[in-house]
Amino acid sequence: MPMGKILVADDDRNICELLRLYIEKEGFTAVLAENGDAALKMFEKENPDLVLLDIMMPELDGWQVCREIRKKSQVPIIMLTAKGETFDKVLGLELGADDYVVKPFETKEVIARIKAVLRRSGPSNDEDNKVVNFDKLSINMTNYELKVDGVHVDAPPKEMELIFHLASNPNRVYTRDQLLDEVWGFDYYGDSRTVDVHIKRLREKLEGVSPQWSLKTVWGVGYKFEVKE
Repeated sequence: MPMGKILVADDDRNICELLRLYIEKEGFTAVLAENGDAALKMFEKENPDLVLLDIMMPELDGWQVCREIRKKSQVPIIMLTAKGETFDKVLGLELGADDYVVKPFETKEVIARIKAVLRRSGPSNDEDNKVVNFDKLSINMTNYELKVDGVHVDAPPKEMELIFHLASNPNRVYTRDQLLDEVWGFDYYGDSRTVDVHIKRLREKLEGVSPQWSLKTVWGVGYKFEVKE
């Protein structure tokens, strides 16, 4: 029985076929698109469980495709990029990507990233431990729903996982490296700005909601979800 459907969008046909081979070997179903426009059409048609999205594509580039997908879905997105500059990584994360892999990549690494992202975003039988509530804040990881003062707030999966991790351990200080390891997982090749970007976006959604809790920067160390006694 297939484990899930993966959309691979890359204008390099050899990369598409290589990824398809490894993806299907692992028990997933793979669907392919060779440009950004085709990727969006395939996304609508196939409703994949995860998207592997190349940045440099004709028609629409990966940034544009990521934006369009995020307007309607929180499906996990892993960006494939030949560019290693921090700017590209941060932009992808700001647009709502969950992870990124820099070319040239080891195919086994991509498969491991796919499994890790799907594992984190998938349902859990331990539903009681997937919900945290504070004053005017509810984080439900069973259905990836964030509510502020009773109103649903859109947040990409990685933002949800980060705020859930911090809020599940109130007043505990985490370094950026700890958060990269514990939230992103699988030897994530990120840097401290990855965490900073997500904290910044969460603050924009949660700032001033309640005097009882807040996302605090602990200078020189990292971050914590501070709850007043």
